[in-house]
Amino acid sequence: MGDLNRHVYILLTDTGTLFTSLIKKYTKAPYNHASISFDRELNELYSFGRKKPKNPLNGGFVKEDIWTGTYSKYPETTCVIYELDVSERDVEKMKRVLNVFIRNGDKYLYNILGVLGVSVKEPIEFSNSYFCSQFVAEVLNRSGIKLWDKLPALITPEDFRNNERMKLIYEGRLMEYGPVKQKKN
Repeated sequence: MGDLNRHVYILLTDTGTLFTSLIKKYTKAPYNHASISFDRELNELYSFGRKKPKNPLNGGFVKEDIWTGTYSKYPETTCVIYELDVSERDVEKMKRVLNVFIRNGDKYLYNILGVLGVSVKEPIEFSNSYFCSQFVAEVLNRSGIKLWDKLPALITPEDFRNNERMKLIYEGRLMEYGPVKQKKN
């Protein structure tokens, strides 16, 4: 396993929307959305979520942009950011997996039933259909990074928070995160 001198970043967020408030009531977890980035500045940020900020039901694969996307509509969004040590080869594999999602972006759907499946601890999987933390876990998994002994379809944002390989680098308001704030100015 080569040198672990590269990093990927896992961003967990809470936008405070009605949709996330409902999920939060159920999960009792502080963050209910997960994204993955290849840079500390979160320029390359990917997830499964809203395609349009105002519609939580129109979801799918998204390249998220903090300043123009959904987060821009929710400036009070709180978050935690974790750094995961990986190798150069891991990053190459993840980018290959991600490119499949990027190329076929419109074919993917948001796995709303999968979210319910997590709550009853039964994986509900459809081809080309993911929810946010399932997607992040899938990208890691397909790249050979096994952080859990359960299927990606059962992974929640809370599982990232509780994984000992995740190194917490920031907690607070997303718009106050140093590298993001500098980018705006």
